[in-house]
Amino acid sequence: MRPSSVSRALAAIVPTRRPVFLWGPPGVGKSSIVRQAAEALGLGLCDVRAVLLDPVDLRGIPHVNGDNRAHWCPPDFLPRDGAGLLFLDELAQAPPLVQSACLQLTLDRRIGEYTLPDGWTIVAASNRQEDRAGAHKLITPLLNRFCTHLDVEVSVDDWQDWALAAGIAPDVRAFIRFRPHLLFQFDPKSGSRAFPTPRSWEGVSALSQVTPEDLLLPVVSGAIGDGPAAEYVGFRRIYTDLPDPQTVLASPQSGTVPREPAVLYALAGALAERAKSLTGTLLNNLGTYAGRMPAEFGVLLIRDTVAVNPQFCACPSYAAWVKAHADLFVK
Repeated sequence: MRPSSVSRALAAIVPTRRPVFLWGPPGVGKSSIVRQAAEALGLGLCDVRAVLLDPVDLRGIPHVNGDNRAHWCPPDFLPRDGAGLLFLDELAQAPPLVQSACLQLTLDRRIGEYTLPDGWTIVAASNRQEDRAGAHKLITPLLNRFCTHLDVEVSVDDWQDWALAAGIAPDVRAFIRFRPHLLFQFDPKSGSRAFPTPRSWEGVSALSQVTPEDLLLPVVSGAIGDGPAAEYVGFRRIYTDLPDPQTVLASPQSGTVPREPAVLYALAGALAERAKSLTGTLLNNLGTYAGRMPAEFGVLLIRDTVAVNPQFCACPSYAAWVKAHADLFVK
């Protein structure tokens, strides 16, 4: 399932208090989906890294009080009240004894003398065994205690929507538009230390803002691998030679519109980034310029602009563009 579909499924399942398990390869955003779901539902989040636990950690340690009987002191990190998601991350990477400790908590919502508050739902996530990410085979009784298992897949469209809202560098977003298959390339048999994933591209976005240009290639190679890094750095050189977006917005009918696809992808990304804070004439001018671009690039710019600045829908140039390209436009 693409991330947006997983998010919708979580929104429907969480109110039932039934436990859910998310599966997927490294770096596809499983943890981010859970965090965003908690935020969207107005719930708290208790993030427990199962791989870091010992078997006794969930039940707690015993103590003896005045009745001369042993009682269990539950760990402080488990929620006591309120409502939220108890997120058991990297559960399959945890050893079988830790998985066994999760059996009662997952099904009965209690372990030892601890009871999970009514407002909390258990969500787990893990890599798969075939990813060679240190995952153990999940013990069968625990597998069956989750009401459903959802596979998280990579979606370029979903990532672009997220990246736009998250402030990912415009040149990174434009490059993934240009080379979408490089958003995710993971071969567990390759043994590569670095490979492109949605998570590693987020790192590239941050690194590219602070790394000197002469060091950018080796630094980015260390994040996503040599081949993807070489393509990105080459694309970035094109991106830095683009027309000034502010000049384009000030005079949308002036100058020559680029025709090179790589440049057009980069320019559309840069203009959409500016659109977040545009109003009035400049926002309307963006639509005017989109009308001068080849239609397939104009639709990218229009869609991204609507996503970051819904006021654009009230601009005359938006209405004119939609009327002229109704067969291409999908909001």
